[in-house]
Amino acid sequence: MEYVQLKDDIKNGARPIYLLEGNDAYFRMHAEQQIKAAFSELPELNFTAYDGADIKGSAYTAFTAAIQAFPFMAEKRIIKVTEFYPTDGEYDRYLKPLFDDFPSTTILIIVNSQGKKGVDLKRKKAVTYVNCNKADEDTVTRWAYITFKRAGITSSAEACGAIAAYCLSDMSRVAKEVEKLTEWAKDSKTVTRADVDELVYKDADYRIYEMTNCVARRDYASFAEISQDLLSKGFDENALIASLASYFKNLLYISSCGDRDADIASALRMTEWGVKKSREQARAMGRDRLAKLFNGAYALASALKSGEMTPSGAFEAATAKVFFS
Repeated sequence: MEYVQLKDDIKNGARPIYLLEGNDAYFRMHAEQQIKAAFSELPELNFTAYDGADIKGSAYTAFTAAIQAFPFMAEKRIIKVTEFYPTDGEYDRYLKPLFDDFPSTTILIIVNSQGKKGVDLKRKKAVTYVNCNKADEDTVTRWAYITFKRAGITSSAEACGAIAAYCLSDMSRVAKEVEKLTEWAKDSKTVTRADVDELVYKDADYRIYEMTNCVARRDYASFAEISQDLLSKGFDENALIASLASYFKNLLYISSCGDRDADIASALRMTEWGVKKSREQARAMGRDRLAKLFNGAYALASALKSGEMTPSGAFEAATAKVFFS
């Protein structure tokens, strides 16, 4: 299930084993908190945490014994294990008998930041998988909108979308910015796009994203404004040229790759929405132009590193190739 479905699922009762897996720390942490808040009684006596890296060989005996122990004056005992990636052999030897007949008095919470080599826990008996990967922009936008609404604050889809975009859909940042805006709007009870533009910090990666997107639109004025802003905040010309080269390289890859958008998104650490937008940009720019722009940016980066060009000269040449050649 998706993280956003967990709250309703909990209302139907506890699951034996929860696998909270994904790259968004906010989702992992809050999913764990929701489960513990719903089912934990006397946590000082009925909650135990383990580090998965420590569970090897004979340590499995103590781990499985803890899972089978009865709770003290409560209905459920909660066991949590983080970064737990058992091999197929370890699963078959130590865990399969337990998972096949899991004790009704225990809840096991497995919190993994990523899927690593080893047994596929998502497909094992009694395991409920909760997807804690970074959400797409639409999901984060809806979350911000609903959170404002619950606080009695009116907002627009445009304003909430801007929060998601400026924070790169990082839920930890989004939650903090929404909390800040909720406090700021306690009198007006309204959050507008102008408020978001004024008060929400734009992640540096988002500014790079804005800058490179100007290329596809041939929007030189915005490109110049954003690049100067980045240079004034600690970025150097080499970093900006490298960002352009990476942008052109990704567009080339996406335009020539026949894989599904989901697979490309995983490989490039993008959202599927971002892959779709990149396909559109690559189609508009054309592969020949993209290849020339990538080769030009790469050559300028090399000339800068070797001392053949000054930083400002290399970046001016890159800008000229992108917008005026």
